[in-house]
Order: sequence, then structure tokens, then C-alpha cells
Amino acid sequence: MVTIFGNFLTIILIYYSKTLHSPMYFFLSQLSISDIMLTTGISPNMLNIILHERTSISFVGCITQYYVYGTIETFECFLLTVMSYDRYLAICSPLHYTSIMKQSLCIELVLASWLFSCSIGLIPTLELSQLEFCGSNVIDYLFCDFNPLVELSCSDISTVQMEMTLLCFPVLIFPFLVIVVSYTYIVLTILKISSFSGRIKSFSTCSSHLTVVFIFYGTLIAMYLIPKKGQSQMISKIMSLLYTVFTPFVNPFIYSLRNKEIKDNLKMLYINKRSFIQNFW
Repeated sequence: MVTIFGNFLTIILIYYSKTLHSPMYFFLSQLSISDIMLTTGISPNMLNIILHERTSISFVGCITQYYVYGTIETFECFLLTVMSYDRYLAICSPLHYTSIMKQSLCIELVLASWLFSCSIGLIPTLELSQLEFCGSNVIDYLFCDFNPLVELSCSDISTVQMEMTLLCFPVLIFPFLVIVVSYTYIVLTILKISSFSGRIKSFSTCSSHLTVVFIFYGTLIAMYLIPKKGQSQMISKIMSLLYTVFTPFVNPFIYSLRNKEIKDNLKMLYINKRSFIQNFW
């Protein structure tokens, strides 16, 4: 409930505050939308499992949950990459920023991210749906993820695992490299600023995004790229909670508590609503 309310408040605040009508906050609102979708797609069933200790989910429901989860996680990978490019232009090419990052381009980047995410998410989902499951079909996990599902299959999973490994390059590795290169140029540009206050001000505009990237990509890379040998099931569950539950939960707090513009607009919204209620009564 806190996750949904926090992200929904972020969307409303960006929509109604004219001072927040910029590419950075537009991308932030899209991040909040994807966080709400991820939370509503996984957390209710996860809470049901925890509260009742053991429950069931249909095969179609499990595959659908995986597709929604995989699509949104892929979208966030692309969106965080787009946001890093936005910060790169804002700091490294401020004179060309407004002419490049137009509203039309922002919408096109978001739509392209959704399109690629929905298309890429279909590949492992269709492969998983064609596998045969002839065992107990008990998933020792909190939601329908790729690794727990293929471990239950009695089919040949080598092709599916190979496809998943190849998909890590366009979904995880390439976007992560783009973010690293973008922030390398950003740091080099910030270091060239003569005044200390100017460096702090420039870095503050991307510190929140960098924090989210560190949490999100750190757990995803550790989950899908690091070999599973020696990694306990409990550690896998905790790491999956970080990018499916914890990250959507803390994103509104990271961007609001570390962003002066959002805090100022939040205070203004509170004051306006309070004065309206007083005048109404």
C-alpha cells in the first residue's frame, strides 16, 4: 500500500506541477507507473503465500505473472538507460539539451522501451509455456521466476537457458554499459567545474538516479549473471525481493527526499489542499 501510494503521489505531483514538466520528471513518472504494475503483479500473491505458508497458482496464472514481471523489469532496464542519457545531455551538453530532449522524443523513447520490453518478454515466456512439468510442481520461491520454473521442468532446458543467457546482453549488459559510459562522461564534466557548489549542484541532479541504478542493476546482475553454485535458495529469495519489492518501495523516497523541487512542490500541494479544505468548511 505504501509503494502504490508513494508512486501514485509522485505521478500526480509531476502531472499537476508545471515546474516538474521536464524530461527527467516525465521519465520518473514512467518509472513510478512500472513500479506500481510490478508491485500489483507480484506482491498480492506473494503476501498470500507468506500468510498461508503454502498456496497454489494456476499454470496460466504463473506464466502470466512471469511475463508481466519480465516485461516490467526489462522496461525499467531500458528506462534507466534513457534516464542516464537524459542526465548526460543535461550536464555534458546543456546548450543542446532543450533542442534534443523534446517532448516528442521523450514519448518516442518511452514507447520504444515498452515495445521492445513486451517483445523481448514474449521470447522466454513462450519457451516456458512449451516445457513439460511432470513432477510435484512445487515452486520453492515467492513468485514465478525463470530459474525456479526451469528447475521443475522434465524437458530439455538447454535451449531455453541459452536463449535467456543471450537475452541478458540486450537487456542487462548493453544498457548497463551505456549507463556506465554516460556517468563516466558526467563525472569528467563535473570535475571540470571550477566551483565546489557548482559540482555539488550538478551531481545532485543525478545522484537519485544513480542510487536507483545501483540497487536495481546490482541485484539483477547478482541474480542472473553470477553463477548459482554456492548460492543458497534463501539468498536468492532475498535478492529477488530487493528488485521486485524493495526497489519500487524506496524509489519514491529516494527521488523525493533527495530532490528539492519535488519536496517544494509537495509542500505547495499540501498547503493548497489544506487552504481549500479550510475555505470549504
